[in-house]
Amino acid sequence: MKVLVTGASGFLGGHVAELLSRRGDSVRALLRSTSNRKHLEKLPNVELFEGGIEEVERVREAVDGVDAIVHAAGLVKARSTDEFFAINVGGTSNLVQAARSGSRGRPSTVKRFVYVSSLVACGPSIDGKPVPIDQESPVNAYGRSKLAAEKVVLSAKDDFPVVILRPGAIYGPRDGEILDVFKSIQWGLLPLVAGGEAKGVWIYATDCAEVCLRAIDANVPSGQVYFVDDGTGPMDQKELFAEAERALGRRARVRRGLPVPVLMTVARGIEVFGRLTNRAVMLTQEKASMLLMHWVCSSETTRKELGWEPKVLRSEGMDRAVAWYRENGWL
Repeated sequence: MKVLVTGASGFLGGHVAELLSRRGDSVRALLRSTSNRKHLEKLPNVELFEGGIEEVERVREAVDGVDAIVHAAGLVKARSTDEFFAINVGGTSNLVQAARSGSRGRPSTVKRFVYVSSLVACGPSIDGKPVPIDQESPVNAYGRSKLAAEKVVLSAKDDFPVVILRPGAIYGPRDGEILDVFKSIQWGLLPLVAGGEAKGVWIYATDCAEVCLRAIDANVPSGQVYFVDDGTGPMDQKELFAEAERALGRRARVRRGLPVPVLMTVARGIEVFGRLTNRAVMLTQEKASMLLMHWVCSSETTRKELGWEPKVLRSEGMDRAVAWYRENGWL
C-alpha cells in the first residue's frame, strides 16, 4: 500500500510514517523544505515530497497514485484565527479535493482518508465525564478550525471512505509540550493551576499512530468519528505532575499554586510579544483558559470497532518519554 502522510516531519505524523515503514508500506511524506527530516531519512520505503498543504498544485501531485492518506498536518499555534483556518481548514480542503479529483488527468486512487482531528474540536467536558461524540462546542480558534476541517472531510464521505480521529493529549518521544512539564520539575518548580483539579485524557504517541493504521485498514462505515485515549481514565494536573516526578526520579522543591489572574496576565503578555514580533505563540489567553477545563473522552467504541488496544499505559509511557528525552539530550 502507498500512503501519503501529511505532517510526517512533526510529532504524530513522524510516528505514523515510522509504523507504516516498519510494516512494509510505501510512504510519501509531505513536508516543507525547512522541516527537520533526520528521523524520516533513516526509514526505508519513505519518499520525501516537498510541499505544504496550502499549495494546491503540490498537494495534487502528492496525492497522485496513493492508496490512502493520513492527514496529521496542521497548526497548533498561529498568529491569528485566519491563519488557523487558512491551514487547518484550507489545507484539508485541498487534500480532500485532490483525493476526489485525481491528478494529471488520472482518476483518484484514494481508498481511505484518515483525518487526525482533536478532542478540542468537541470542546471541554463540563462535569469531568467523557463528552459525547456529537458534541460541537469548541472554545478557541484552534478547536473551531479543527471542527470546520472535520466537516470538510465528512463532505467527501460518499466519494471515498473517510475516518476522523479525535485524540486526547498525545505524548512521547519528540513531543515538546509535555517536555516543558519535565523541565519545570527539573528546575524545581511545580506550578499547579487553580489547584490542579482540571482533568484530561492521554495517549502515547505510538499507540495513537497505531490507531491511524487501524483506521486505514478497518472495514468501517465511511464518516465514522473515533475518540482516542489510553483507556486508563482521566488524570488531573496534580496526578500528571506526580507521575512526571516519579518518572524523573525527583520532586520539585517549589510547590506553589499558580493563581488564575497571574496565569492570564502572563498569557496576555506573551500574546502581546507575539503580535509585536509577528510570531505564533503557544500560551495565549485561550490556551491558558483550557488549563482550567476538563478534557475527557472515552475510546471504548474505538477499541471495539477498530480492533485496537493501547499497548503503552500511563506509567510506562512516562518512563519511556523521560528515557527518550535523556538519551537524545532533551533533558
